[in-house]
Amino acid sequence: MYLRPYLFFTGNALEAMTWYHSIFGGTMDTLPNQDGNGLMHADLKGGLVEFMGSDGTRTTPYETSQISMSLHGNDAEVITAVFHKLAEGGTVTQDLQTESWGDTFGQLTDKFGIDWMVNIAAQ
Repeated sequence: MYLRPYLFFTGNALEAMTWYHSIFGGTMDTLPNQDGNGLMHADLKGGLVEFMGSDGTRTTPYETSQISMSLHGNDAEVITAVFHKLAEGGTVTQDLQTESWGDTFGQLTDKFGIDWMVNIAAQ
């Protein structure tokens, strides 16, 4: 068993998933909506992370997030670069900094409104 997050957007899923693909690499398969408007499904896999996304059926934007995408690892150079790429056009709510538990941690909301927590394990 494993968990694969599924992100929903309101009309810009292809733009968002293409942007994530440029950051995380791997492959991305897409399926447009039958009416040609929006994205029914995108599957990002084989890179640094794996998750899916689509344009949901909501007609209003998501106002608040109930979850954060959480990235963990020990390659400080790669993870720091990912943090800064995700922050482009978004809002950093906590800069990467060494925390009381010894790891480096930061938080941001990206330009698509997705919250991210990033943790770099202490060596």
